[in-house]
Amino acid sequence: MIRLSAFAPALLLAAALGLSACGSSTGDRGLSGAGIGAAAGTALGAVTGLGIVEGALIGAGAGGLTGALTDEDTIDLGDPWWK
Repeated sequence: MIRLSAFAPALLLAAALGLSACGSSTGDRGLSGAGIGAAAGTALGAVTGLGIVEGALIGAGAGGLTGALTDEDTIDLGDPWWK
């Protein structure tokens, strides 16, 4: 049987890439990516046994970097909720 924890880094990265690009400026994209990544990381950390704090930190880092390093044309999910 394959353990889910073996796929946790790949799932976390996929979630961060797919969900981190809200907003048009680099700051908006990085901030929303960090928030969404932290939420996804918390959920994955709780499910996989990694720990919710560790999962949130990894997810926030991955999501924030992905959001900051992509541009609006690469991944566009619309305006952030705070605008």
